[in-house]
Amino acid sequence: MCKIISIANQKGGVGKTTTAMNLGVALELQGKHTLLIDFDPQASLSSYLGFINDNGDNIDELPTINNLMMSAIGMERKSEDIMSYIRHSEVNNIDYIPSDLNLANADCYLSGVISRETVLKRMLTNELIGNYDYIIIDCLPSLGVLLMNALVASDGFIIPVQTQKFAFDGLVMLENVFGQIKNTVNNKLELIGVLATMYETNTTASKIVLEKLKQRYPDKMFTTYIHKATEAEKSTNKQKSLCLYNNRPGEEYKAVAKEVIEIF
Repeated sequence: MCKIISIANQKGGVGKTTTAMNLGVALELQGKHTLLIDFDPQASLSSYLGFINDNGDNIDELPTINNLMMSAIGMERKSEDIMSYIRHSEVNNIDYIPSDLNLANADCYLSGVISRETVLKRMLTNELIGNYDYIIIDCLPSLGVLLMNALVASDGFIIPVQTQKFAFDGLVMLENVFGQIKNTVNNKLELIGVLATMYETNTTASKIVLEKLKQRYPDKMFTTYIHKATEAEKSTNKQKSLCLYNNRPGEEYKAVAKEVIEIF
């Protein structure tokens, strides 16, 4: 049975895209067929996966999740078959649906749509879900209609939290959105876990934030946390998952994947 997981935090720079990418690849390495969905107009995950250089095509002519959303509500005549939007990263051996900057207009074109928060859920058909063990959605740092769509479509979500100053900014509002969605339109939604990211062993600030996270989420913290490492930037630049190298953060994401499989 396919599990749909959103990676969410309204605060930017906490490692959402890095987590989505490397958790997805780590799940594939565990034999779990996984689809990544880039649901952020910044399209960082798409870039990480090599979408810009994919087959040397013109990026403007390649269909993205934005085209699919617009097709689903009747604003474009492109195919509404979600399967035709799926691409494959040969380097990372994972399927994905890319994004582009036009997705930033979603608040506008969804404003008059009935049940606008359920568009993504309606797009994730049984045909698609049946092909995968996990679908990972990389959410944008916002509490708008796109995040609502992601959470309504999901079975659970993971919150990456950078173990630095201001780590708790926005968490209360995110928790409120989660509660509202769970109580109204998606009662199966659950918080899978909070993932500490960019942890620095030798700094007092990181240790303090980690302890506060454990106190705030005593039953929801992943036992694995992701250390800050220069390998992360190199991985992004090379468009190749950390999990495909012999390095510490790659091994940590593999451990997180094992935890996800065990608890979810």
